[in-house]
Amino acid sequence: MRTPLIAGNWKMYKTAPEAAAYASQFLPLVAELANVEIALCPPATDLKTLADALGGSQVALGAQDLFWKEEGAYTGMIAPRMLVDLCCRYAIVGHSERRGRFGKADPDLTPEAMAVFGDNDETVNRKVRAAVAAGLTPIMCCGEMLSERDAGQTEQVVRRQVELGTQGLHPEQVAGMVIAYEPVWAIGTNRICNPEDANAVISMIRSLVQGRFGEAAARQVRLQYGGSVKSANVRDQMLQPEIDGALVGASSLDPAEFAAICRLAAEAARARAC
Repeated sequence: MRTPLIAGNWKMYKTAPEAAAYASQFLPLVAELANVEIALCPPATDLKTLADALGGSQVALGAQDLFWKEEGAYTGMIAPRMLVDLCCRYAIVGHSERRGRFGKADPDLTPEAMAVFGDNDETVNRKVRAAVAAGLTPIMCCGEMLSERDAGQTEQVVRRQVELGTQGLHPEQVAGMVIAYEPVWAIGTNRICNPEDANAVISMIRSLVQGRFGEAAARQVRLQYGGSVKSANVRDQMLQPEIDGALVGASSLDPAEFAAICRLAAEAARARAC
């Protein structure tokens, strides 16, 4: 059985003192959990604070992004080895918001302003390969916009993102990574993909991995669901046979709610193992 990974993506929330307070509340709530792995992915400004707070616990630390160069004149970027130095285990790569693909319309995000979000399939692949080379586990995101879903292009879009995002990797490297299916239309919108529909897309991703990298890689790679995950719906998602965890956004900002999500995921993992 693959151990589910529940990762909290804090996005652009929480100062360092707020992150420390969160950890002091959250860690006791999940201290006894088994059958599930947990990671917190805060803003870069909170990484050192959480590295100290999470030390010695079973909760791992992850980054929300990284650059593919080891060092250089790349103002504002963060190298993979810098994240390793901060005790990060995971790095989110290619989140739809980093690709400039948002579930909610934002009037401030004009086409010109959207240029600040620069990820595409090529840069995602570079970042995935850089993360793997540094010893980080990438959480590579993929997912379709509502317009793409309505046009019947879900499989086409997700297939392209996964194929291009994993180019140049060896089967054992793919086996060790995490791929998160996040339908963009469900992120931050309070709309959740039907569990059976999410499982079908994730099953397609696993079949794609098997065709490109072999049965062992397909059996081992962990495939998450993300998109308005809450304690009210996570169990139904986690009971699906192909879903190996969740990438949680807004609901991970509340320590009690995120702990409840982790507990329910652990219960679902036990139920699936029986």
